[in-house]
Amino acid sequence: MLELFRRKKPRTGKGREKRGRGILVFDHTSEVIRAETVLKSEGWTVRVMGPPPEIRSGCDLVIEFPLMEELNILRTLEAAGVAPLQVVPVVSPLLQPVELFQTRVLGRYVMVRAANMKLTVDTGTRTVVNVSGGGCPDVPYLAREMVGKPLEEAPEPRAIGHTLCGYALQLAYEEMRRQCSQW
Repeated sequence: MLELFRRKKPRTGKGREKRGRGILVFDHTSEVIRAETVLKSEGWTVRVMGPPPEIRSGCDLVIEFPLMEELNILRTLEAAGVAPLQVVPVVSPLLQPVELFQTRVLGRYVMVRAANMKLTVDTGTRTVVNVSGGGCPDVPYLAREMVGKPLEEAPEPRAIGHTLCGYALQLAYEEMRRQCSQW
């Protein structure tokens, strides 16, 4: 019966995305990844970001979501067995989540940084020239599998990585693909 009242795609409008936002705080990165997957598969508009220093717990990621949808989102997560440690309304500039992406243009190269991982691509050939950052054991493997290949042919990090670094590299990869479409 509740399905009748649940909005699969939250309303969006000019300025609405930034107003009334909340942050879901989890204990482990794996919970953030699982929660993001569950919420996006159910049609929610959410975004993984870095936590503000004031609420950092143990995980270096949080999920930003439309606060108006808190109850339905919490029910969705509870049904999936992945409940957050806390829900924090973003009511202060100090509680703003940190944007994960930083982009730098270095001559003919573009580097996208997501959290602690960096992905660099040659804009002329669209070839991955460097993968760096992080301290996870799969970073050298991810680099070996991606460097030297055109971005479109390089494997997606989420398909071959299993750590926070692999997840962050996936975010950088997706942002790089988005930016490449503009070249």
